[in-house]
Amino acid sequence: MFILMVVVFVLGYTAIALEHPLKVDKAASALIIGSLVWVLYILGAEDILHLGFSPAWEAFLAAHPDVHGLHAMHEFIVEYEIIHHLGEIGEILFFLLGAMTIVEVVDQHEGFKIITDKIKTTNKVKLLWILSFLTFFMSALLDNLTTTIVLVALLRKLVDDKQTRWFFASMVVLAANAGGAWSPIGDVTTIMLWIGGQVTTLKIIEGVILPSLVCMIIPLIILSFTMKGNVKRPEIDEDEIEYTTSRERILFLAMGVGGLLFVPVFKTATHLPPYMGMLLSLGVIWVIGEIIHKDKPQEIKKKLKVTAVLQRVDVPTVLFFLGILSAVAALQSAGHLNILAKYLDENLKSIYLIDLAIGVLSSIVDNVPLVAGAMGMYPIHEAGAVGYDAFFVQDGLFWEFLAYTAGTGGSILIIGSAAGVAAMGLEKIDFIWYLKKISWLAIIGYLSGAAVYYIMFGL
Repeated sequence: MFILMVVVFVLGYTAIALEHPLKVDKAASALIIGSLVWVLYILGAEDILHLGFSPAWEAFLAAHPDVHGLHAMHEFIVEYEIIHHLGEIGEILFFLLGAMTIVEVVDQHEGFKIITDKIKTTNKVKLLWILSFLTFFMSALLDNLTTTIVLVALLRKLVDDKQTRWFFASMVVLAANAGGAWSPIGDVTTIMLWIGGQVTTLKIIEGVILPSLVCMIIPLIILSFTMKGNVKRPEIDEDEIEYTTSRERILFLAMGVGGLLFVPVFKTATHLPPYMGMLLSLGVIWVIGEIIHKDKPQEIKKKLKVTAVLQRVDVPTVLFFLGILSAVAALQSAGHLNILAKYLDENLKSIYLIDLAIGVLSSIVDNVPLVAGAMGMYPIHEAGAVGYDAFFVQDGLFWEFLAYTAGTGGSILIIGSAAGVAAMGLEKIDFIWYLKKISWLAIIGYLSGAAVYYIMFGL
């Protein structure tokens, strides 16, 4: 059963990676493996836990020396491990759900139009730099997935030619992943590390912002010498109906961005989980929206109310995270990740090589389970730890560099990040086209940023 759990996970992961050829949504595959590995775990509990690879089981026995037998193993899995991991997963999912809803509310009220209307240039190089920096900082405030969705929608208003738009959308993915890596709310992996206590807000910003900036700027510099000409803009429909006033757009943009920025402040002030701050922000925006729209025609209310906006939230993505995080939790509990951690330590013998390997792997498989796996493989050591253990304290170099590599390494392939998958789906970007045109730029940027981090801290 111990090996079968890995087989099921690998098969499920293959189905996730081959989502488009198989025409089966990755959320469905994730939910299946998220349930099946736990089923195999509890069916083979006696054999699996007797192998001695599970630190969680050893800790349970130490805390409950009188328990023994199959009943104790079932109690350990059902009453302790599932409940424990569900709590951690729930924090991430509710945070994401709140953040995605806030961004959709702002977008539905055309709050982002305030930003897009300011962009006038048609020069390809200038437009690329403007959009990349806009994406970089928006991603840090919102998150890389929602920023990519917003910017791809913006590109449709700025660029008419499909191939040119593909190129710009791909560079938006690079910038969004780089921007999300240095912010505690910019990428689901940094959200996981932040909520898990591996990193804190100010330290992750201080340590990773410069490498992330270099990761984006180096490809931009290269393209500045090779890209020529102007973009052709699509024709604007003058008869398009506007459902919001200029004042409402400004208000909802300010509330949305302010609500997201409030979350780290809330966590610092109250020491409560970040998802509570996110849900508080959403609740306030919801109430204000209800008050503002209460006297408007029914047609407008149906479009702008939060209850309508909730139907546009990407629920399959949330379910995908639920399934994959649940599967990784089972492998962590059973001891698979403990074995992997020892293998990496013994063979790579460097936190920088381990993180770089995780970053490259994140371009092939999703970075969420990789980071979840790393969090399960390496416990947070107490402050003041010395030697190799010092890398794994809160805000240790391993965790900071992991945030960078897992966040930016996914840009190497179009399927390697949530932002890339979103752009691919929205613009129908071809996998092979991205591999030929963009991947080499992403690799150069990834290694350049990693070199900067190593110079800053490794030497």
